[in-house]
Amino acid sequence: MGERGIKIVELDVRQLINELNKAYADEWLAYYLYWYLAKIVTGPGYEDMSEFLKKIAKDEEEHAGELADRIIELGGLPIGNPMDLEKNANDKYPKLPTSTDDYDTIINIVTKAEAGAIEVYNKIAAKTMGKDHVTYQIVCHILGEEVQHEEMFEDLKK
Repeated sequence: MGERGIKIVELDVRQLINELNKAYADEWLAYYLYWYLAKIVTGPGYEDMSEFLKKIAKDEEEHAGELADRIIELGGLPIGNPMDLEKNANDKYPKLPTSTDDYDTIINIVTKAEAGAIEVYNKIAAKTMGKDHVTYQIVCHILGEEVQHEEMFEDLKK
């Protein structure tokens, strides 16, 4: 990141990079969870559920990329070892459903993951508002998509 770009960040940059790396780890775990569930889901209408999960997985991958870019701009490095993702994430990787056609459990798992992401991004947005405009815009964008994801999964329960 350029010298002026760092000067306008009115926060502890190292601490911010740490929080962004935790969110980055969350996004990769969410990506893998949704991608995996999309591959293994069975049952009535499994094609629709699979496509839905693939679409959300793609969004989570994009979020990880946006976070990685910002971490680098701030002078840090995103987590490089996949083995470090879970231990640096805000939450543990969820327990997978025992049945590949248990839509209720799948929906509950992903809804809980989205709710956790909303909390994480809401905290980062509150922390960066007025103190780091670039990070604030990125996390608000991601937060908006996480809210949409949660609503989409909750709608499947109806």
